[in-house]
Amino acid sequence: MNTHDHIVKSYDAEIARLIGEIAAMGELASAQLDAAMDALEKRDSRAAQVVADNDDALDAREREISQDVLRLLALRQPIARDLREILAALRIASDIERIGDYAENVARRSMALNQSAPVPLAGSLTALAAAAGEMVRDVLRAYVARDAQAARVAWERDAELDALYTGLFRELLTYMMEDARSITACTHLLFIAKNLERIGDHATNIAEEIWFVVEGELLRESREGRARRP
Repeated sequence: MNTHDHIVKSYDAEIARLIGEIAAMGELASAQLDAAMDALEKRDSRAAQVVADNDDALDAREREISQDVLRLLALRQPIARDLREILAALRIASDIERIGDYAENVARRSMALNQSAPVPLAGSLTALAAAAGEMVRDVLRAYVARDAQAARVAWERDAELDALYTGLFRELLTYMMEDARSITACTHLLFIAKNLERIGDHATNIAEEIWFVVEGELLRESREGRARRP
């Protein structure tokens, strides 16, 4: 093996390791979301506190990935797709960290919600959470596989998530108008629903990064009402 081949092989190994770190971080964020929703549904404040406490682990992983990215930029001076790959890794790690933050917010809101009487519509969050969680898992699989088309499919499902959020938002407002005693609990549910909707937005951001890495161009279609970072 000549020197050039050795350098290429070494670089490929570093990229593979970086992808693995991001995939593991994504799995942790996805697990955080599942655990937060489980704590919410069971009204388990202790479990919710565990989710909140675990957010530090995601923050630490993002810092490690940022350091790895900076090291690769300094040592390898990548160009073209290699540069897109490394910069996308930095942005995707940031999106995953934000997903973890929103999962933490869900957990903390659930603890506050447990101070009020149960609200029947809390179960309506299940579909919203399931859609958000599935989007996150789908884009993570697409990232590891470098599957731009799978990333686009997940990207297009953001409209479904937005529709679920809008429907739940209207239901909760109606419930509050009909029963003033539910206002506090429904307000917490509204914030939880918004956190779940924002998780979907960050999954969509990741899908756009995957498309850019693979195709070398932006997903140019805009969706009204979608916010970009953060």
